[in-house]
Amino acid sequence: MFRIAFALFPLASLASLAAAQDGTGNVPAAPMSNSLPEVHVVSEPDSGGYNPTNSSGATRTSTPLREVPQSVRIISSQMIEDMGATRLADTVDFVSGITRLNDFGGTWDNFGIRGFSSTDMGFLVNGFPGSRGYNPQRDTATVERFEFLKGPASAVYGSSEPGGTINIVTKKPQFTRRNTADFSIGSQGLRRSTLDSTGALSRNVAYRLNLAVEEGDSRSDLLSNRRTLVAPALTWVIDDKTVLNYESEFLRSKTPLDRGLINVRGVLGTLPRDRVLNEPGDGNMTLTSNTHQLTLEHEFSQNWRARMGASYKESTFSGNYTEATSLAGDNRTLNRRATWRQLPSRDTSFQAELEGKFTTGFLAHTLLIGMEASRLWMNTEILRSGNYPIDIYQPVYGRPQPPLASLTSSTDEHQRASALFLQDQISLSPQWKLLVGARYDHFRQSIEDRVATRNSAQQHDAVSPRAGLTYLPNDWSSWYVSAGKSFRGNSGTDKNGRAFDPQHSTALEAGLKLQTPDQRLGANLAVFDIKKTNVLTASDTPGFSVAAGEVKSSGFEADLYGQIDKNWRVSGNFAHIDARVSKDATLAPGTRIANIPRTSAGLFAIREDALADGSRYGIGAGINYVGNRSGNSADTYALPAYTTVKLVSFWQVNKTARVSIDVHNLFNRNFYTASWSTLYVIPGAKRSIVASLKLDL
Repeated sequence: MFRIAFALFPLASLASLAAAQDGTGNVPAAPMSNSLPEVHVVSEPDSGGYNPTNSSGATRTSTPLREVPQSVRIISSQMIEDMGATRLADTVDFVSGITRLNDFGGTWDNFGIRGFSSTDMGFLVNGFPGSRGYNPQRDTATVERFEFLKGPASAVYGSSEPGGTINIVTKKPQFTRRNTADFSIGSQGLRRSTLDSTGALSRNVAYRLNLAVEEGDSRSDLLSNRRTLVAPALTWVIDDKTVLNYESEFLRSKTPLDRGLINVRGVLGTLPRDRVLNEPGDGNMTLTSNTHQLTLEHEFSQNWRARMGASYKESTFSGNYTEATSLAGDNRTLNRRATWRQLPSRDTSFQAELEGKFTTGFLAHTLLIGMEASRLWMNTEILRSGNYPIDIYQPVYGRPQPPLASLTSSTDEHQRASALFLQDQISLSPQWKLLVGARYDHFRQSIEDRVATRNSAQQHDAVSPRAGLTYLPNDWSSWYVSAGKSFRGNSGTDKNGRAFDPQHSTALEAGLKLQTPDQRLGANLAVFDIKKTNVLTASDTPGFSVAAGEVKSSGFEADLYGQIDKNWRVSGNFAHIDARVSKDATLAPGTRIANIPRTSAGLFAIREDALADGSRYGIGAGINYVGNRSGNSADTYALPAYTTVKLVSFWQVNKTARVSIDVHNLFNRNFYTASWSTLYVIPGAKRSIVASLKLDL
């Protein structure tokens, strides 16, 4: 059944609808007999450069980034293209404080932001929850930019981790006709084609259609994958005050649940990185994700506007997989179980908000008032077999497997939430800007566990305040301090069947932002300190947890980005993070949080210039360093530090054709991006060469 949901998100505001422009900032007018009033659209500064100066994600209002008391890093469409990125995961190495975590066998996105996992509310799509439920990895085919919003987002977005949130801004329809096709082929079996088509359907309606088909690019010849993406969108400029925008994405993915390599007692490198120890005959998991957003914005006057709508997302995750359970004492026999799982989910959200600009005396205000409501349903059904061992050094596949006899998981989880939020951005003077805000959330959760024949329910109220002060001493720098609180519900129950109290976090941040006078080059420097309580930890009864843990993360981040001169574009990042357990029932205080390096850094630079025949070329490189990390929560083994290098190049043959050749992991380093507890480590991809042809049709 085709479902349409009505959605509002601040990033699709009338003020940011470049889709409604004809190159002069005006919507093309119809003849006078039946013409629409002329709409003057003032768009945000071009998101194509390395140094965008505005973002709606951090405050839900269009605010210059130098005035926002928060570290924000934007990966623009130009940087996505320069890097040859096809996934969100391809960009995170060049953002400070972002690290790769267990990605559930390569089937979803999971990153550490300032030491805390980005699952659950770690992703927003145009300001709406985008990662609840079970979601395939984010493809860049529909993406205009990624906004990395550091620090707690609960004051405007609700339940979230205190490290930060990633807001994904999708491509919008444009009234100017353009059709772009891209074809890529890689040495590891990659085959990828995309189409981006946009234009006017009438004088006041524009469309956009993004298509993508991809297959191959697995770490072993025994594994394969395929994905298809269809993303239609429409924009209707109803009149000079009102815009309606519909967007949808239909993603289908057939991919292996590839958890990686077995960790042989902490001696990494024992097995080759293409070793597969599940059953190739299981086939691939089937992942689907259908998303609909319909947005409406009305401008009452130059200073007041309203936004309202809703979003609907439906996803599935199902298939067979042979999973490892333990490594036997002989260090070569891997105990496994055949499994079948089904993980469907449905997520519906509604938002409405009013934004106004006014003055009281000598103070200028940008006031935001809003409300939200959401409903989330997730189902888990897992069947498992008895033991099904394999030799990790001489694997033999295809042996008869035990029957799927044990229903180990069968649950339904319902979450319902409603919220009110208020934010005021106050201009105290040209040099001083104050942001204050708070959000009230009412959260309800119920879980039906059919295996344990037990039901549980909980409800909580939470207030998430934040405040920040920015000082702008001149036109090239700004200083800020901020503080905020956030919360996140804990799933499950304790040994007595009682629901856990939610996690609560407090975050402090101070920073400096710099801009060159021409705004082509920028930098962020920030220090932060975060504490999270009511973290689940082991109880005195085996198999159960208590909400009694506490973790802390503190550190320093630096990002440099922009255009050095007419030829060079650059992005550099550095982070030092001390993420540790400060209170736990079983772990010693000071134990490092798994997969979070103390030090990480990256540098990406590309030079573009003209050739004698008038065509243009670009050549560049990216270097990424990740320090050593704890491999599991008990810190009993470590993942070694690594450095990887990539080369990028392109030749803009003419206005319609561009050829690119990229080399990933240039020196073919053997490295590990993350781990899954003590049993699995995730190997990085081997060296690959990818050639692409882009055509403007």
